[in-house]
Amino acid sequence: MIYTVTFNPSLDYIVSVDDFRAGQVNRTTEEIIYPGGKGINVSIVLKNLGFDSTALGFLAGFTGDEIRRLMEKQGIKAEFIYVPTGFSRINMKLRSREESEINGQGPAMGEEDVRKLFQKLEELKDGDILVLAGSIPSSLPESIYMDIMKDLQKKDILIAVDATKDLLVNVLPYHPFLVKPNNHELGEIFGRPLTDKKDVIHYAGKLQEKGARNVLVSMAGDGAVLVAENGSVYERRAPEGKVVNSVGAGDSMVAGFLAGYLESGDYEKAFLMGICTGSASAFSEGLATRESAEKIMNEQIL
Repeated sequence: MIYTVTFNPSLDYIVSVDDFRAGQVNRTTEEIIYPGGKGINVSIVLKNLGFDSTALGFLAGFTGDEIRRLMEKQGIKAEFIYVPTGFSRINMKLRSREESEINGQGPAMGEEDVRKLFQKLEELKDGDILVLAGSIPSSLPESIYMDIMKDLQKKDILIAVDATKDLLVNVLPYHPFLVKPNNHELGEIFGRPLTDKKDVIHYAGKLQEKGARNVLVSMAGDGAVLVAENGSVYERRAPEGKVVNSVGAGDSMVAGFLAGYLESGDYEKAFLMGICTGSASAFSEGLATRESAEKIMNEQIL
């Protein structure tokens, strides 16, 4: 079984206004609402690719109820822990002449809430896959991902981590199966900008030296790099296409990589599936489907 954890899920509310004017009444021309959060995105794309998963994390209030409803509507098993106070955040994106975003805070989790999550994670068995993705609320310690991996280290579980800075660095001694920074996040870890693939490969190798088994680095329009645990290094340019919505593209890459690996056991095939799935999300309003990912694979990769 695959499990994903999203500490701070959201309802993403996207509105379009032809000519937004501050301080005046504006009327929308289009409205979209969908569940958001990196782990949730991974679960949705995995489902689209034919793989079931269980989504874990924290929800609160009426917005939490709607997040769960929307996920279950898509056939995704949701086993979130309900926080007794507050409500799950609403992230608003305004599309007009310029794009603007307002992201909510979300509820504060207490020690009892975290304890309940750890109890759920104790149910994971050898052979399961766990995805830890995204930022965490300020009420939680920066060591939370590391604490989870430390607690599970005696089990044979493949753990993928998509996070930044200390959240990512702290887990490396526990040998995550996959880490997926983008090139800017990788540069932040080492205190230097990284735009050249040779530099990206070098510093991805540094993460491997610190304990990561496989390092997948996304580079937006410049493609991606995989430094694999078998000693191979793979790199690809980005598939051609018009970027419609970059939100969720990195999460889709993680889902695609895992799906490709589960289907083939081959890192190169997993890498290619990750690139195609990430690009399929970037080229569409919603998240990637198997059809859209395989279309890119067949037309531009193979």
